[in-house]
Amino acid sequence: MESGTIEIADADGSENQKKTKPKRKRSLRRIIIVTVSGLLVLVVVGVFGLAWWVSEAQFKPDHQYYTHPDHSDVVREIKEAGPGKNVVISSPGEHTRRHGTYRMVWDGVEATVGEIVVESPDSVERPILNGPAPSVGTTVDVTSVMISDPKTSFGLDYSEVSVTTELGPAPAWYIPASGPRDSTWVIAVHGQNGRRNSMLASPIFHRLGLPVLAITYRNDEGASASPDGFMHYGESEYRDVESAVRYAQSKGAKHVVLYGSSMGGLIAGQFLVRSSLANVVTTTMLDSPLISMPMVAEFNGQQYGAPAPAIWLTGKVVHWRTGVDLDQLDLINHPPTAKPPTLLIAGARDSQAPVQMDRDFVEAAKRMNWPVEYAEFPGAEHVESWNSAPTRYEKAVTDFFSRTVSNSR
Repeated sequence: MESGTIEIADADGSENQKKTKPKRKRSLRRIIIVTVSGLLVLVVVGVFGLAWWVSEAQFKPDHQYYTHPDHSDVVREIKEAGPGKNVVISSPGEHTRRHGTYRMVWDGVEATVGEIVVESPDSVERPILNGPAPSVGTTVDVTSVMISDPKTSFGLDYSEVSVTTELGPAPAWYIPASGPRDSTWVIAVHGQNGRRNSMLASPIFHRLGLPVLAITYRNDEGASASPDGFMHYGESEYRDVESAVRYAQSKGAKHVVLYGSSMGGLIAGQFLVRSSLANVVTTTMLDSPLISMPMVAEFNGQQYGAPAPAIWLTGKVVHWRTGVDLDQLDLINHPPTAKPPTLLIAGARDSQAPVQMDRDFVEAAKRMNWPVEYAEFPGAEHVESWNSAPTRYEKAVTDFFSRTVSNSR
């Protein structure tokens, strides 16, 4: 030991321990903070990424969605059944197992098949109501919409016309009235990623003596794209409906019936809210409409297991990317001034738009003095009420418009 130096230490080195413990605590605290911060960053990035992906799926047009059947089902047998034939389909897909009336397509050919008569774990048997029978071994697709055009599917004469919109020409089908030309036209507006052939009520309007204009709008096949390439859920598409109304007026229409399905119902609703031509509409039919985008977004987010923050953030991302405020696209909380008599049709098993939304709208309409008649179809999926019960559907539409249109002329 050097002279003048005194070292004092416990035999167990406790003095060194006292010095190192605070350092260890600080290191542990730093590790926790860095770890938690990293996890938070990952969560935020993940939630934002999910919101971005959902916004892309919701607002980016997908023209392949309904247009290419997958031909996944195989014809096992064709049976003679009284005056007609039954088709037995093996490896049946989702639509093939649904109860009701559907279209069957293969190799550019189509037929209508009726209610399931025999069902087993690996096959279904359905009557062929009209159209040819496919050969055994043919792969077919069963779908809820008509396959081609009004003449092929329904025997209705039609012409291809062009409606001039602010973005350019938009093709439309014009189905003339069955009797003398009427002054009330039906403007038919299809849903998201859909096509004009999805408007299954068109033959009913034809029988009622009403001409039908089945339109396309921005971002549809054959129509002009929106400047940002996104769908706006009626916020801008309603202006294409305005162009269709002006086209009808140029051909002699004095009144308009708006017929919208799915997103087309939301577009029709936004026309009533935003258009200066809303007073021309005397009657409205909404089939599985997206009445309230906030409710639809929440419903779909919950179905996919998205956390509430992701659902909220998706709305913000949508607004940032498109300028569309989803909260404004809500006929319950932001109703139109024009409230024409309206027929609302919904499927009780709709997996895309909550049926409770339709029920809430009906109750809200009573408070707003909006004359709404409601027809709910048990077991029906999104825009498949006609498929689930064609006779009831056609009677509901016929009875409603026989009363309301005759009163508006």
